[in-house]
Amino acid sequence: MNHLDPVRHVRGESQYVDDIPTQRGTLYAAVFESPRAHGRLLSLDFAAALEQPGVVRILTAADIPGENQIGGIVPDEPLLAQGHVHFRGQPVALVLAESEHQAQAALSFITAEIEPLPIITDPRVAAAQGELIVPPRTFRLGDAAATWSQCTHVFEGVAESGGQEHLYIETQGAYAYPTEMGGVRIISSTQGPTALQRHTARVLGIGMHQIEVDVTRLGGGFGGKEDQATPWGALAALGAFVVRRPVKLILDRMADMRMTGKRHPYSSDFRIGLDADLRILAYEVTFYQNAGAAADLSPAVLERTLFHATNAYFIPNVTATAYSCRTNLPPNTAFRGFGGPQGMFVMESAIVKAAEALGVAASEIQRRNLLREGDLFPYRQPAEMCNARLAWDTADRIYDLANSRAAVAAFNETSEQFKKGLSVMPICFGISFTKTPMNQARALVHIYTDGTVGVSTGAVEMGQGVNTKIAQVAARTLGIGVHRIKVESTNTTRVANTSPSAASATADLNGKATQMACAALRERLLRHACTEYTLNYEGLEISNEQVLAAGVVADTNWEKLVSSAYWKRVSLTENAHYATPHLHFDPVTNQGHPFAYHVYGTAYTTVTVDCLRGTYAFDAVQIVHDFGESMNPAIDQGQIEGGAVQGIGWMTLEELIYNDEGRLLTNSLNSYKIPDLYSVPQQMPVHFLATPGHPQAILRSKAVGEPPLMYGIGAYFAVRDAIRAFRPGHEIAFSAPITPEKVLLNLYPNAVAAPAGPVVVSAEA
Repeated sequence: MNHLDPVRHVRGESQYVDDIPTQRGTLYAAVFESPRAHGRLLSLDFAAALEQPGVVRILTAADIPGENQIGGIVPDEPLLAQGHVHFRGQPVALVLAESEHQAQAALSFITAEIEPLPIITDPRVAAAQGELIVPPRTFRLGDAAATWSQCTHVFEGVAESGGQEHLYIETQGAYAYPTEMGGVRIISSTQGPTALQRHTARVLGIGMHQIEVDVTRLGGGFGGKEDQATPWGALAALGAFVVRRPVKLILDRMADMRMTGKRHPYSSDFRIGLDADLRILAYEVTFYQNAGAAADLSPAVLERTLFHATNAYFIPNVTATAYSCRTNLPPNTAFRGFGGPQGMFVMESAIVKAAEALGVAASEIQRRNLLREGDLFPYRQPAEMCNARLAWDTADRIYDLANSRAAVAAFNETSEQFKKGLSVMPICFGISFTKTPMNQARALVHIYTDGTVGVSTGAVEMGQGVNTKIAQVAARTLGIGVHRIKVESTNTTRVANTSPSAASATADLNGKATQMACAALRERLLRHACTEYTLNYEGLEISNEQVLAAGVVADTNWEKLVSSAYWKRVSLTENAHYATPHLHFDPVTNQGHPFAYHVYGTAYTTVTVDCLRGTYAFDAVQIVHDFGESMNPAIDQGQIEGGAVQGIGWMTLEELIYNDEGRLLTNSLNSYKIPDLYSVPQQMPVHFLATPGHPQAILRSKAVGEPPLMYGIGAYFAVRDAIRAFRPGHEIAFSAPITPEKVLLNLYPNAVAAPAGPVVVSAEA
């Protein structure tokens, strides 16, 4: 079955926030943002702005009727700046005008007097000054400190990974309008409707029952709309609540890039110890996370970095410590992988560091240390239904690592200008929210008297195909055609207290709830059929919209059965609640069973580098992936391909540059480069690993949203491999993204010294 939405997309029928017909009297909002990254807000003068044509009202923190706070994990983020500003682009005031042009024009007439304070952009500087979002966290397994003396080889180094702009097609936005009895309805581009509802109620000083949030679909999210959609929805709601008129707030692309947080940059130290047989005996790593000016989701992202610090390997002695560092940049946030990729990049860097020093292929160290059944992760959960080695061996059988490496070597032997590189990237990614209470979902299912079905869940469709999968679950469970199923918009009034659509858990949680509700309805209808048609319940089923008794067609079908049930006053509505079983984690001891299951895979990445220009093209990314029993191979393969390319972009092209005044320099698509058609590998075969799936995955079809991004990490190491083919023995800093400029500097290190870490540009630039 194909994705349900693309036909509507290409016809222009799909409706996003900015497509909603506006109500009469709608006002348009524009945000006055802080021009400084850090300082005391001494005064704000908007008298001249109020005199501009069309301006109705300008709101500041003083106009907030409730609490000026939208911080979730840590209450450290005001909706509108009050007393201080902490990053360049922080919302300070909200202009409401009769047109979008008038609202934007009025911004230039607002002036803010800000007393400058010291600006921090480097997480290591923040850590040294004690500027931490939360206390540091450490995961331990065994005793790494006592093991170094037993290691034959010990290596240490530094790894840097940059941020990444979400660059969803639909920018942040919301449309809010007042409702009866003092409430507000918000149509929002958010992955977390309940979070927006909760924070807006707090800001307005009213109950959550007075706030309705509705989401039809998003034009992309990638984590950037999990928490970071909240300020724009809350600001629109604030305007609608105070002025009692509808308010629309849609950010333009440059404002979105300037004012929102990104994937967290990390600066990390590692130490790795191996025995004579290349077994990793000990691993120590310290992560410095650049959280930005407020917590947002940084503590949770940091925790997942620790969960994935050892990737797909068993290491008996591990000490992993992480610092969430407060800097004067926009609060960084969730991004596909949620901290996992940053941790895995450091692990792979440590292995490559050891391999290069020992003169062996990194794949030899990788292969010898892959997880086996029952091995412990650093958080003490055992690897169950572990497919790490199966994925590796299957990739070797299909794509032939030895021959692939020989072909690369043969090419490099005869080519001077062009060099090829090859890397192997195994992955292991845990599926669940690591905060156990978030692993719950509800579904509300109505069967209408004509046999059609409406399904409401907490899942948000953002291009990943979750609505298609939910429709499949409902149709399969009820025994009817998908054409009868409508998946409704995500609405906090119909389905309350939802977790965000994130953590690759959306289809599992909401699909399981849908399955439970539909199973209850099916059983109710079949019980009714027993009495109405004197059939034996044992062996009774619904298949292809026909009632079957012991496999024999009965004298009724789906529509007749539904109609009969209605006239007999049988309930055709069901609400179900699903909570993932067996999950637990103690954040004090940092031990437990936080994941329902793990996803495994292996990818070979081959690249050709032009050693004259520093440019490169990816010949192939050959993937073996653990889908379980995929319920929708077309959607799942699309997720693998898209995720891998997004990971390639993070590792090779997408360089975020802030100057030392906290201003984003790569603030448009002229200066920030994302993968285009020409960046996509020439070949990207995806092999579906033959496994039985996992019982906690919906219909045993494993989650597929985040894991494929980690295949993109292999792109970095393939490019690095090609550089070393041209410049044998050259020491290359582990600094991602490895852009064409960095490639060129490493190809010719004696011409200009290559930077060791992230680029920092002076304010004068």
